[in-house]
Amino acid sequence: MAVALVNERTKTAIATEVELAETRAERRRGLLGRDGLPPSAALVLTPCVVVHTAFMRFPIDIIFLDHDGVTVKVVSDVGPWRIAGAARAHTVVELPAGSLQRNAVAVGDRLYLRAVSDN
Repeated sequence: MAVALVNERTKTAIATEVELAETRAERRRGLLGRDGLPPSAALVLTPCVVVHTAFMRFPIDIIFLDHDGVTVKVVSDVGPWRIAGAARAHTVVELPAGSLQRNAVAVGDRLYLRAVSDN
């Protein structure tokens, strides 16, 4: 089933091609080995409080969410060989660089997943 990542405040989809990384192996792999992300894509890692961009080939935007899906930290344009984390985070969303600016995601916004029909 396809899902979208939606900002409750703006009522807009931040990403419509959402991939979930819920197992240890999926989280460890993350975005490694990819050349980029489509503009409408996101990788959601849960549980997760810190991410690195070692060996990555492109910059990303990162959103840290608490247990309730509330944004506790946003980091834009994180290049290769960087680390970002948030102590209060439970979930991390990785997006193509520029996504945060395009979608006006701010600390305090609640994000949620919504099923997307194939029609």
